[in-house]
Amino acid sequence: MPAPLVNVRKDGPVAVFELCDPPANTYSYEMMRQLDAAILDARMNDQVHVIVIRGAGEKFFCAGANIGMLSTVTPQFKYSFCLHANETLNRLEQTPKLVIGALNGHCVGGGLEVALACDLRIARKGGGKIGLPEVNLGVLPGTGGTQRLARLVNKSRALEMMATGQTCAFEEAHALGLVNQLWEEAGWWERVLEYARSFAPPGRASLAVGRIKRAVQSGAEASFSEGLALERELQQQLFLSADAKEGLAAYQEKRPPRFSGQ
Repeated sequence: MPAPLVNVRKDGPVAVFELCDPPANTYSYEMMRQLDAAILDARMNDQVHVIVIRGAGEKFFCAGANIGMLSTVTPQFKYSFCLHANETLNRLEQTPKLVIGALNGHCVGGGLEVALACDLRIARKGGGKIGLPEVNLGVLPGTGGTQRLARLVNKSRALEMMATGQTCAFEEAHALGLVNQLWEEAGWWERVLEYARSFAPPGRASLAVGRIKRAVQSGAEASFSEGLALERELQQQLFLSADAKEGLAAYQEKRPPRFSGQ
């Protein structure tokens, strides 16, 4: 039986997805199918409150699609492959649980597109390069990169990065707002997990975090009035939750809340 291309493990309330195809953790249709399944499993698991995605090893988060695979398949397969990859990352983006991209190494091409579909990105100082260099292959970023990068950083800057194919160090990406946190190498992974756990019960109302995510991710693509309507509906769901009752009671009783994620 072949080794899994996405290693899944649980660390308390955190589901860790590790992209694993050495040396560069490039993805294939098979890896995307495994990632898709892992996303759905985590979405349906009430014991999972946060998802963290990282690459195997220390050198690469992910270097994008497997070029060797793409060079041997038909144009129709390439189209279906890109369509499925888009659907997988859309599912990740719409899952109402916080997703953290742990950039432990180089994050380029489709690897950055995976990271862009995460809600937060944490990089390791001196850990690698980041960018969308697909133009150097005569193609464009085809797994959401043209859309997500332009929405995350200045549109002109995003266009320049993609049109030139330039990559930059994690430090520059942090200055651009492409990376949320940039931490020292020593103890980096332990700190990532500690940070991820901070968004889980009992200290944090993960149900509310997930609904905040849905309001932002879906509302940003709608009109302002539609976004407000979505916000109201999600708020009403939260008003019915045990966590909202606990949060309001704790405030009145002047004590720290103990959330359950329900």
